[in-house]
Amino acid sequence: MPVGSLARFGAYPAVMGLVILGVWAAPSRDIPLAWLAALVAVGLTAVALLERWCPFDARWQMRDQDFPADVVHAVVNLAVMHAAGLGFVLLRHWAGWPGLWWPRDWPYLAQVLLAGLPLDLSLYAMHRLSHRYGFLWRMHSIHHSSRRLYWLNGERRHPAHAALMAAPGLAVLGVLGAPADVVGGWFAILAVQLAFQHANIDYRLGPLRYLLGVAEVHRWHHRERFEDAQVNFGEFWMVWDHCFGTFYSPRSTLGPVGIEGDPVPHRYGEQLVYPFRTDP
Repeated sequence: MPVGSLARFGAYPAVMGLVILGVWAAPSRDIPLAWLAALVAVGLTAVALLERWCPFDARWQMRDQDFPADVVHAVVNLAVMHAAGLGFVLLRHWAGWPGLWWPRDWPYLAQVLLAGLPLDLSLYAMHRLSHRYGFLWRMHSIHHSSRRLYWLNGERRHPAHAALMAAPGLAVLGVLGAPADVVGGWFAILAVQLAFQHANIDYRLGPLRYLLGVAEVHRWHHRERFEDAQVNFGEFWMVWDHCFGTFYSPRSTLGPVGIEGDPVPHRYGEQLVYPFRTDP
């Protein structure tokens, strides 16, 4: 079978399947957090290589002036993602809060998937709010400003906004008493999912695109006109988009991505201060 066909139909299930299998194996390691970090690195590398072999849009393979900032965003936000998971657990421990209820007797992977539900709903809710309110949108617009979609876009976010999006879900998990390794397991899966969601890979998932937030449906969320981008907010599951009427999966041509007028600067430092300098 040609490489293109293998990537098109097998890339996502193969890589995500291995990542999930690796997360399941993490508790047997002496240093599970280091194992999870290595797992994320392997998953992201696989997505980056698949882009070279089977691109969705060859023009998006060309590095642009945003690339250096995108690299910094990825490093910073992957660190923020994992630090947030540890931070809420340490805060709960400092406060002496054991948690209301958490099924610690469940298999580890089942606990990880359970933790993903409030976190994913949190991301969906904050994502929609970020498209409605000025200051939140200015923070979120950094993510939307790229003129191409590729694997690094998944972490192209203002770090304060990335923390805000996860905060409600983390608060729920903190109240429930979710362990740190469970939260870390979900964040490892999510990091690779976000790379796939924005990847410049011509891959297909068939009917599963109605359930999972893959590039086939998420690209429509990045259309240039703001009015056209109010769809497919889901980060991992698309169930929230179905429930709240924001799911969209046409068969027409995608068209340009980014933001009309290109208001967002290209340097990382300038992007950090951009939300605070722009008028509402």
